[in-house]
Amino acid sequence: MAPRTIRRAVIPAAGLGSRLLPLTKATPKEMLPVGDRPVIEHTVRELISSGITDITIVVSGDKSLIQEHFRPNPALVAQLRADGKQAYADAVEEVGELSRQGHITYLYQHGPYGNGTPVLNAARNFGEEACLVLWPDDVFVADVPRAQQLIRAYEATNSPVLALMPMDPAHSQRYGVPIVKEDLGDGSLRITGLVEKPKPEDAPSHFAAIGGYVITPGIVDEIREQVRRWDENPDGEVYLTDAINAYATTRAVYGQVIAGTWYDTGNPGAYLRAQFAAALAHPEYGPDLRRLAAELAPTTSTE
Repeated sequence: MAPRTIRRAVIPAAGLGSRLLPLTKATPKEMLPVGDRPVIEHTVRELISSGITDITIVVSGDKSLIQEHFRPNPALVAQLRADGKQAYADAVEEVGELSRQGHITYLYQHGPYGNGTPVLNAARNFGEEACLVLWPDDVFVADVPRAQQLIRAYEATNSPVLALMPMDPAHSQRYGVPIVKEDLGDGSLRITGLVEKPKPEDAPSHFAAIGGYVITPGIVDEIREQVRRWDENPDGEVYLTDAINAYATTRAVYGQVIAGTWYDTGNPGAYLRAQFAAALAHPEYGPDLRRLAAELAPTTSTE
């Protein structure tokens, strides 16, 4: 029997964004712009365009700007239309429509620290369904959205799936690196676990796990077991990686190498790179900015 397709997704958005301080002191990192929209909107749009109809954003108490951004605002739209600013009114109205299209709901994170906790917070509403988990500080540029590539991989395997990208082995200490058991072709890999931030000489493969997952009820059970142990001995954090590793000891887990370009916005250098790439790709502003970049580029003297 073929697995049901995925219709639900979780976006964990309760983190402090400490690597981007002081920029994130008052502004949630998820609301920092990449191009002409906040980074979390890129993730929401990716999910909706991939057929997701139920999005749960897990937030903390200081993330009200996220709700405000996606909340429809008929009064503002009406004022803009009365002022003759139809393009602005259309843009505001269209962002509010995303909340309906994605049926966005919000949960406040509670429980131990760690990126497994928001998944468990949201999963109680999912029953026996698999779901997508995407971080809100990643931006993918791809002909086929990353979320859709993950959904297709799940439909082919009926198993948990991790988004992977090729990695320079010298950078292995930045990522979780999968242990690859078998290359199945078309970017599909059977994996038996993840090694967190190994030294280059210890990296088990040349792929990096980049923060996109298909999570099945079995993975949720493993997170629940972690939390049970944490309740008995409150120490450390609850990690999604640990749950995947525990699951993979006895059951199949797959990686899908994502076709596309990945921009991480979680640290200042990566954020500026993502912003620069988005600006250059913009049809209206890109040509002007390319000229500016050329003007500012240092020239090499031939003397």
